[in-house]
Amino acid sequence: MLPSLDAYDAYRWAQDRFDHRDYYAAAKVLRRLVDEHPHEHELGDARELLARAYYHSAQLEPAVTTARELLAARPDHAYAALLLARSLERLSRHEEAASARRLADALGAVA
Repeated sequence: MLPSLDAYDAYRWAQDRFDHRDYYAAAKVLRRLVDEHPHEHELGDARELLARAYYHSAQLEPAVTTARELLAARPDHAYAALLLARSLERLSRHEEAASARRLADALGAVA
């Protein structure tokens, strides 16, 4: 992480990296941010962005883990269910993906 940044600025920097399609750099900063603040509820957006960055950088196992963590904290998180389904599909774990896809559909996720 950039050492001089507080949590908010680190998140904004990671969001900028994500917006510029530097998903790996975004994931690296977000992982550290989430690890340093594991119990802060306001980091939900950071956790979602982390899952997205993992997915887009083809770090699929961490994407699955992070999406599951999001769903454990918020079972109604439709986008987390969709990220989980897509990550599992890319890993050819089709049975698990089908279950996650059904959940995403039930939650109203837009594919």
